Amino acid sequence: MNTPITNAKTAEDFAALKKLTATVYLCQILTFALAGAPLLVGVAINFFYRNNVKDTWLESHFNWQIKTVWVTLAGFALSGLVLMVDIQISLIILIPTLLLLIYRIVIGWTALSAEKPLTELT
Repeated sequence: MNTPITNAKTAEDFAALKKLTATVYLCQILTFALAGAPLLVGVAINFFYRNNVKDTWLESHFNWQIKTVWVTLAGFALSGLVLMVDIQISLIILIPTLLLLIYRIVIGWTALSAEKPLTELT
């Protein structure tokens, strides 16, 4: 898992994959400004390039980002369903979902900047 390059052919390929991982974190941040659409773009990137990061420390970031999207979408969906009944309860679900999204972006981006895997957190 700590091997820097296995499926990536060269150091340039690996650097490009690291930039791609950062781009997905950026998409997750842009979710706040663009109503969730970048979240879906980011997870599409994750699924499309998932095999390219296999057996590298970036694989843990891709798994972290995918899990972040699933949890966030579940929180948004539950909040939306509850909104039909009570706005206050909906906010009680929505606010922690947004805080968790922020937490997961910060932790992931910090680990990516340090070039460390997220294995101990996932």
